[in-house]
This record gives sequence, C-alpha cells and structure tokens, in this order.
Amino acid sequence: MANYTKEIRKLIGTRPFILVGSTIVVMNDNKEILFQHRSDTEEWGLPGGAMEIGESLEQTAERELYEETGLKARSLRFIDILSGKDFYFKYPNGDEVYNVITVYLAEGISGELAINDGESLELRYYSVSKLPSKMDVRAKLIIENYFL
Repeated sequence: MANYTKEIRKLIGTRPFILVGSTIVVMNDNKEILFQHRSDTEEWGLPGGAMEIGESLEQTAERELYEETGLKARSLRFIDILSGKDFYFKYPNGDEVYNVITVYLAEGISGELAINDGESLELRYYSVSKLPSKMDVRAKLIIENYFL
C-alpha cells in the first residue's frame, strides 16, 4: 500500500475514502491479458495501484507496472476513467475505498516478468476466453467493458 494511503488510514481507520489510482492492461503477442494473483485478496486482478503525492496518473501507471510486474511500457494508451458505486471495494482487513481508476493499455512492453513488491503471489497471462475463476470485480468490469 502506498505511503500516502497508509498515512490517511492512520487518521481515518477503515472508514471509506476516495482512492485515486491507475490500472494497466498488458497484452502479450497472443492477445492474452496479464493478471496478478494478489496476496491481500487472493483474487486475480490487473496490475495497478494508488497515486502518490505529486504523481500524475500516467506516472502512477508506469511506477505500478514496474513495481508489480518488472515490466516497462514504451507508451500507455488511455482507455477510460472509472468511478462510482461499482468501484467500491472492501479489503479483507476492513479498509473501505471508492476507487477512481484510470485505465491504460500498455504498448511496447519490455523487461522480464517479475514480482517485485510482495503484492503478488503469481503473475500469469490469460486468454479473454479463459479468464481466471476468482477474479477481482473491478478487473472483471474492465475486461468485460473494454476487452471482450
């Protein structure tokens, strides 16, 4: 979890707050999408995370992509900004957030796939016709609305 988010949590406890961040969709040459098996929820989700103070949304996407996957993108193509009740999330520890998510498609991927931050149990590419069964609701909405 980002330092800024940790600082806010110390002040408000588990109460809901608006969390702004970026999600990155990475596709390989076979048009499979990269998912991370998250250690906090044990669900499959898309790489991404919360914005830090002073970052742009694109900088957040670049940092999170590298931290969570070891990959870098030559460019990030803006897909959409998502928010509202469908993007409410309650973590297993009780923390509640209403996400404002900027979705990017990573283009020109380089680097070696690696878990760098302890937030993932596994990284794996999935075909859109055979998505993981225990998938994060937010990731499912993104895939269904933009990549099916």
